[in-house]
Amino acid sequence: MDNSQHWQHWLEVHGPKLVLFARRWSTDHADAEDIVQDAFVRFWQTRDRVDDPLAYLYQCVRNVAIDAARSRQARIRREASIMAEATVPALVDTLNEEELAKHVESALTKLPPEQAEVVTLKIWGALTFAQIAEVTSTPAGTVASRYRYAMNRLRQTLEKSELT
Repeated sequence: MDNSQHWQHWLEVHGPKLVLFARRWSTDHADAEDIVQDAFVRFWQTRDRVDDPLAYLYQCVRNVAIDAARSRQARIRREASIMAEATVPALVDTLNEEELAKHVESALTKLPPEQAEVVTLKIWGALTFAQIAEVTSTPAGTVASRYRYAMNRLRQTLEKSELT
């Protein structure tokens, strides 16, 4: 496999998960894709110098995303306040996958950012707690606690919305 095919394979395998992860800091899907593209270029140029390329790839996405978020902080605050005012529709037994995904994403926005980040990396990124600790520069025990607290809050939020 030549170098071009190799990086395309990496992007095909990890791209969708990275875009989902980048959404934590971006305002829309297109911004998340731009973040992933910039991060992937950084990653690919230095990937041979790291012990865990997958964790490093997520770390690159995280760093690029944080940089981008800082540069548009005013817009993010406006959008966050709009999202905070939005109401979540009640869940019904006949939810399709798209509706359920919207519900889960809405519940994720209600979590503290550190918890939402850990859940996204663990579930959609399929990273271990050790890898998440490396990506976020946080102790593994703290990562595990954030995940546990986040899952409890998500469960409570989704159960409440089923009852309304």
